[in-house]
Amino acid sequence: MPETTETTDPAIPFSTRIREATAREHEEAENSTFISEMLGGSLGIDSYRRYTGQLWFIYRALEKHSAALAEDAVAGPFIKPELARTAELERDLIHLSGPDWHTDLAPLPATADYAARIEECARTWPGGYIAHHYTRYLGDLSGGQVIRGHAEKLWDLPHRGDGVRFYVFDRIGNPAAFKREYRALLDRIGVDELEQRRILDEGKRAFVLNRAVFTELAAEFPARRPS
Repeated sequence: MPETTETTDPAIPFSTRIREATAREHEEAENSTFISEMLGGSLGIDSYRRYTGQLWFIYRALEKHSAALAEDAVAGPFIKPELARTAELERDLIHLSGPDWHTDLAPLPATADYAARIEECARTWPGGYIAHHYTRYLGDLSGGQVIRGHAEKLWDLPHRGDGVRFYVFDRIGNPAAFKREYRALLDRIGVDELEQRRILDEGKRAFVLNRAVFTELAAEFPARRPS
């Protein structure tokens, strides 16, 4: 399917272009069987625990190179400590699985692939890293809040407390304003048109990698059907 004019027209703000370029992949990931059934109550808390564990591998890959990228001309403006999620995920996993949460934690094959791609971009391609940064953190500040609300209700987790800390950005007082600022950074990204198109493609790839994780989780946690 050919790309739309809105996606390819360099006169359109880059934040709009990346949103439009990834819209289909975003919708497919958002409507995955695993997420729909988990949030619909068809799966138990074990599915949420397993999902949270997979996120830990993804965000560790995303954040372990933050210090090195902070001085990069392209990626540096996006490195904001208030976004960091790894420590919050560890608090959640302690609450969900106990102090030895890491003992049996292992990445699914799709998770390992996803984390490896993030690390590859972090080491070798700041523009590609931004594609992953954008798809993760803006998603956490938006749709991630829906997951938090469902998790609190489904499994009686503390409101904005341990178990859902990953979704709570205490250091961001106004999420809407923060997202506007983030999109403004995208619009000012200092790369040429060819590099922008490569970043758009990497954004699509990020959602495909994320969806693959959901597919493997769905296979591990089939929904409970009425007898």
